[in-house]
Amino acid sequence: MSDRTLAELAEKMRDIDFTMLSTRTAGGAIGARPMSNNRQVDYDGDSYYFTYEDALMVADIQADRHVGLSFQGKSGILHAKPFFVAVEGTADLVHDKARFEEHWTKDLDRWFPQGIDTPRLVMIHVRAERVHYWDGEDEGEVRVPDTAEAAE
Repeated sequence: MSDRTLAELAEKMRDIDFTMLSTRTAGGAIGARPMSNNRQVDYDGDSYYFTYEDALMVADIQADRHVGLSFQGKSGILHAKPFFVAVEGTADLVHDKARFEEHWTKDLDRWFPQGIDTPRLVMIHVRAERVHYWDGEDEGEVRVPDTAEAAE
């Protein structure tokens, strides 16, 4: 079992754009859907995703804020072995256009043609609590400090 820092893990995650965002559905099943992190790959434990207010995952999050994120990428340029990251965290729904603008990229216009003024737009903010990784035979868990801890 290996122990890496969040910064080391973030470096390995740099080229991963898509994740599977998993929520618990009203019926108790696990619902998963692909989401783009909008090329915000400097991972610090926070992830941001845009969707519409009426999406099923929004209702799932309103009922249960605990979510999972699954990332898959490559580790090492020469060996290109698979690299997996599983994040457990809590999600908040953000409706503030100023916060939208902080995380908006031009590529999002394809899905949300009116930009941050798109009706029913909502941003999902996932704050990691635990991060697990697997890189060939190397695996471990990274502890993510909460914001109060990080401020000390």
